[in-house]
Amino acid sequence: MRSREYGPDLTRPKRAAVEVVPADLGLVVEEAGTGFCGAVVECDKERVSLEDRHGKVRVFPLDAAGFLLEGIPVTLARPAIATPRRTRTASGSVAVAGVRARVARAGRIWVEGKHDAQLVERVWGDDLRIEGVVVEALDGVDDLPREVAAFRPGPDRRLGVLVDHLVAGSKESRVVAQVTSPHVLVTGHPYVDVWQAVKPAAVGIAAWPIVPPGRPWKEGVCAALGWGESWEGWRRVLAAVDTYADLEVPLLQSVERLIDFVTAADD
Repeated sequence: MRSREYGPDLTRPKRAAVEVVPADLGLVVEEAGTGFCGAVVECDKERVSLEDRHGKVRVFPLDAAGFLLEGIPVTLARPAIATPRRTRTASGSVAVAGVRARVARAGRIWVEGKHDAQLVERVWGDDLRIEGVVVEALDGVDDLPREVAAFRPGPDRRLGVLVDHLVAGSKESRVVAQVTSPHVLVTGHPYVDVWQAVKPAAVGIAAWPIVPPGRPWKEGVCAALGWGESWEGWRRVLAAVDTYADLEVPLLQSVERLIDFVTAADD
């Protein structure tokens, strides 16, 4: 015996079909898993960006089943006419069209190496050009106190420094402790290398490999994942980063603090 309410197994009610709704600009939905509620501001074939009433933007996978529209579960789909890209910058800031880059200010942001600089440019490049902030790559931080002194930071010449593996008891923490100028802000993240600040899911892995002590970290990662040489691995990692949603929170917070600090010289 069959029933409209029950399938062949009478002990299990049928699941109601979930409506598929186009993720049109301005559509307000809630992501059930986090409770985040906002309007669609951007949608592509893989992601949908929602902005809440406070202006905060979060990015979710488009194929996630956990969206609610007026309390009713729905599945979001890419609209027939795709919503415009770059209504937000990769960092989540409002994209300002037609604004020329500002002349570089005296302040700077320093990062440990080329990969750090490329990753910061990838996500915050639009913001930094509008603010006139130049990011420069160091060759490590062993000589940081001397280089800071040579930079001669001041009220209108602020310096922000991003340090890898800035954790209690590390070599990096001991070097940073020697920088005492009030016009310098040093922030960091806990990861051995900036690669680790990219979410594993973004590069298609479950987790970053554990590299035995004594072996160069990037070399060990590439060997464990079959990525070839370090430069090949970095190309794969960088290409996987599209927006701030692909990065871990400690890096996001550290870079945002540095940008705020350097640009505060105008106040």
